[in-house]
Amino acid sequence: MSEVTRLLRDWNAGRQEARDELLRLVYEPLRAIAERHLYRERDGHTLQPTALVHELYLKLVDQRSVEWHDRTHFFAVAAQVMRRILVDHARRRKSDKRGGGIVPLTIGAALDVAVQENFDVVALDTALEGLEKVFPQQARLVELRFYGGLTIDETASVLGVSPATVSREWTMARAWLRRAMSA
Repeated sequence: MSEVTRLLRDWNAGRQEARDELLRLVYEPLRAIAERHLYRERDGHTLQPTALVHELYLKLVDQRSVEWHDRTHFFAVAAQVMRRILVDHARRRKSDKRGGGIVPLTIGAALDVAVQENFDVVALDTALEGLEKVFPQQARLVELRFYGGLTIDETASVLGVSPATVSREWTMARAWLRRAMSA
């Protein structure tokens, strides 16, 4: 059992010290994910990686109904929460500045391995909501891979499918989102 899994189980059992120790242990990986997401944003973005992780922390410690299973489950939940934070922040900025100078990119550019700047996270969220109505597992997969930074194997573990299925569904989801965002 990994250290993260042990601490999650201790946190489930009500040990608050385990929660604090866990968050110290996962802080750097979460910050690296946050940096990767914010690197895609426009210059002068008002949300910094540290602030994103701290906001994520505040939301995670407030999770009372989550029964943590393991490291992968923790990062999957963190991916969902990080997505909501980024989308909410982007929506506030857009409503404040009528677009905020965001230059939309195609989903192909956004989901490719190469990091892109000025990525429109609201457009992706809207497309993901459409994908979720038609193919909920593919939407979940995109959330885990794109927002959570999970590998194909970790995503397969969370979804309870094979890595080959994740690869196939990842390709299909990217194509669907690319088409939806270009429409």
